[in-house]
Amino acid sequence: MWIADQWNDYQVLDCSSGEKLERWGKYILVRPDPQVLWDTPRRAPGWNRKNAHYHRSKKGGGEWEFMDLPQQWQIQYGSLTFHLKPFSFKHTGLFPEQAVNWDWFGDKIRNAGRPIRVLNLFAYTGGATLAAAAAGASVTHVDASKGMVTWARENAVISGLKDASIRWIVDDCVKFAEREIRRGNHYDAIIMDPPSYGRGPKGEIWKIEDSIYPFIKLCTQLLSKDPLFYLVNSYTTGLQPAVLSYMLGTELKPFGGVVEAQEIGLPVSSSGLILPCGASGRWER
Repeated sequence: MWIADQWNDYQVLDCSSGEKLERWGKYILVRPDPQVLWDTPRRAPGWNRKNAHYHRSKKGGGEWEFMDLPQQWQIQYGSLTFHLKPFSFKHTGLFPEQAVNWDWFGDKIRNAGRPIRVLNLFAYTGGATLAAAAAGASVTHVDASKGMVTWARENAVISGLKDASIRWIVDDCVKFAEREIRRGNHYDAIIMDPPSYGRGPKGEIWKIEDSIYPFIKLCTQLLSKDPLFYLVNSYTTGLQPAVLSYMLGTELKPFGGVVEAQEIGLPVSSSGLILPCGASGRWER
């Protein structure tokens, strides 16, 4: 398992009975987590002094209960700064477990010894975009949500990356990739973090089980003659690390290199356990 264990501003304090207790900067949140199937005593003091609690509804979805939480606050990871805010379906605008991937490809970009062009698809609020740009890459950031792209640009500004080489695109990722192929554009690295299900700006349907392999195959046409890496993240049950490995290995075989896939996770300070948080597949040369 790849473990995101270099955080100072984020911490999983405890987890039990379907919920996790987290510290985001100076604020304590309780959120549901489908991986927390065990029932252990809740000894961490934060359970009794939480700032907000997301309650899952038996009918689906859920809602926040706020005790003392601002509408927006910030946390840092190294030189990067992120705006956080609670919004629907329990999210805060950041997936901290992805820091283990930011560190991996950041090192690869810094050590490449040449300019690197990165394409970040389903780019959300820009964690990977900022990590790649901070390492010196030129990044094309693509997401179908205008609000998420706006949020990502704000994160770039507060991270001191306002003038970094980042191209911000609001578009359906598949249609953007198809147009880039027709334009003859190429990238040295591709990052994609596809949702299980989604809709593009014009109602385009994305269902990961049907779409992910054809999309990985499509995007290999965007790789340069000397690609550096290809990263695919999955939070979808059923897309195990081995499946990510097989898909990348099949489509990137002509480029040589190596493929590895693992679960990614976060350490739990109260127990020493590692909380699983999805999977990542990496191809690199």
